[in-house]
Amino acid sequence: MKILMVNKFLYPNGGSETYIFKLGEQLQKTGHEVQFFGMEHEGRIVGNHAQIYTSDMDFHGGGLKKLLYPFRIIYSAEAKKKMCLVLEDFGPDVVHLNNINFQLTPSVIYAVRAYEKKHGRHVRIVYTAHDYQWVCPNHMMRVPSTGEICFACRGGDYAQCGKRRCIHNSRVKSLLGTVEAKYYAKRKTYGMVDVIVCPSEFMKKQLDTDPLLVDKTVMMHNFIERDGARQSAAAVNTENGTDRNETAPKRKDYVLYFGRFSEEKGTGTLLAACRALPDIPFIFAGTGPLEEQVNQAFNVENRGFVTGDALRSLIEGARFSVYPSEWYENCPFSVMESQMYGTPVLVSDLGGAPELVQAGRTGELFRGGDVQELTEHIRTLWNDPGLCREYSENCKEIKFDTIEEYCDKIVRKVYA
Repeated sequence: MKILMVNKFLYPNGGSETYIFKLGEQLQKTGHEVQFFGMEHEGRIVGNHAQIYTSDMDFHGGGLKKLLYPFRIIYSAEAKKKMCLVLEDFGPDVVHLNNINFQLTPSVIYAVRAYEKKHGRHVRIVYTAHDYQWVCPNHMMRVPSTGEICFACRGGDYAQCGKRRCIHNSRVKSLLGTVEAKYYAKRKTYGMVDVIVCPSEFMKKQLDTDPLLVDKTVMMHNFIERDGARQSAAAVNTENGTDRNETAPKRKDYVLYFGRFSEEKGTGTLLAACRALPDIPFIFAGTGPLEEQVNQAFNVENRGFVTGDALRSLIEGARFSVYPSEWYENCPFSVMESQMYGTPVLVSDLGGAPELVQAGRTGELFRGGDVQELTEHIRTLWNDPGLCREYSENCKEIKFDTIEEYCDKIVRKVYA
């Protein structure tokens, strides 16, 4: 099978890029032919045989090109034209869309249907929803100026985006978001997609509010890569009949947060809880706009951006981790990764993240944005090491799809 992965960024930039790179790699391992289409960039690590990409769009730059961005982010003639050239060269059976809005635009959907009409063959269009863009112009269902969780545009009242300045708190950008949403709703563009993969039940529920999408959505939690060494050790212990606690990581005395330091991630709320718990040491790993506030907290050690074995060591050493997000997260890898390493998670009750935690078995939930409730949960867990150990043991029983299992499901249930 030939699969064309479409994503605006073709370099490591976030969760959607991790998703397409890992899925594309696994598809190739199982004998499928995979190529990629998106923006050209000096950091690009994947591509297509024709070596055709759209020009890089930097919204933070200046000059004449930036003056044209308001038109290009709604409909990109360049993206459609270049997408058509790649389709002609590759001839895919499936086009798998990911993050396409703004830099690529849904014009790429029209490129696929034009190719179909020209060649008289059906090309299956699959879309993985990494955010809420198709029902919310600012993609987060959150008003940035107030932090308010918002459903105002759900159902098609996209004018609310402009009224509330939902995109970067800018009236102009929010108006453009409204125009884009109304334009594609009127043309029923998103209804041209065959299948929409939703990485959480919460995401599926939101997209199902659009009558054009309701019959196209399927829920599939994200995959997670297993740690080979940990699996091997567990297998040896089982065979030898030894206590699996003998190889369990040694827990240390800290609570861990790893991720972006920002308001929507709940960093401010977590820092308020840290101040209320001066006797509990915290380690933060990440970067972001609230980094200065993190550095000023006397009982917080900022390790900065950490990956690989260093991050694994931090996760395994924590008594528990905290995921205090204050927007409707989709299916965060961080929550799955923490539990994969046997570390219980304290998670806010917003979005798809709570679906990943067995409350009272592998972690606990608290009301998102509630400092007092978060503080009480942290204090309770910290003062009960036995409960944390029990949660940790239960984490070993969690079953998330491996990339191999996820890829098999995609091919059999989505691409077919």
